[in-house]
Amino acid sequence: MPNSHSRGVILVFPTAEAMARQAAASFVAHAQAAIAARGRFNVVLSGGTTPRLIFSVLAGSEFAPQVEWARVHFFWGDERPVPPSDHDSNFRLAHEYLLQPLGIAPENIHRIEGELPPAEAAARYDRHLTDFFGTAPRRFDLIHLGLGEDGHTASLFPYTAALDETEAKVVANEVPQRGTTRLTFTAALINAARAVEFFVTGANKAKVLREVLMGREQKYHYPSQMICPADGTLTWFVTADAAAYLPADMTKPAAGCAPPN
Repeated sequence: MPNSHSRGVILVFPTAEAMARQAAASFVAHAQAAIAARGRFNVVLSGGTTPRLIFSVLAGSEFAPQVEWARVHFFWGDERPVPPSDHDSNFRLAHEYLLQPLGIAPENIHRIEGELPPAEAAARYDRHLTDFFGTAPRRFDLIHLGLGEDGHTASLFPYTAALDETEAKVVANEVPQRGTTRLTFTAALINAARAVEFFVTGANKAKVLREVLMGREQKYHYPSQMICPADGTLTWFVTADAAAYLPADMTKPAAGCAPPN
């Protein structure tokens, strides 16, 4: 059973494989609901090793037939300043393990052009969102996120300028601690989603996960704490090793995403 918490619903799984299967089932459910209600499903993907496993499960014979892929549009919440063929490209990961195996049409793939100068790439993607949504609000049906060991999510890194951006947009975020500039959704854009799902695996994430979920509000130190959908759901998919420092009983209900008292 899910555990209600002040920062969303927390689901704990014994293995990454078990988590990936539940994530795929959730993807299917969100896709089916969005397509039934609005005729299309707009999903934002993330990078990293955990999404790769989820992508592989989604593209497999069990889950793939359950989705009308022609009605699914794929976006990315952040990207590195690299071309799409680069090993570090978030797009490349999804293309290799999900989009290509499923034969997704090019017009349904909306990648960030990481090969461009960062400011230009951010501006172009932001304009693309305007063209895609038109006069409707920029509201995605589902956004996938990860959690870094430093508490970052997407490319919202600790003590970077993007944390002060209040508009729902795409920005070029200078990350001095990584010696680079990343393209990223702002927290405001993420928080406009109908559903946000975090995926956290590995014992190396256990301490930061506890701080993000149970600690006091420190958004500059732990940017993941900024994620709180204004009118949507927030769910954490966590492996048991990553949940090692969380209280065993987290069933006390709490509204919204405010930190515990």
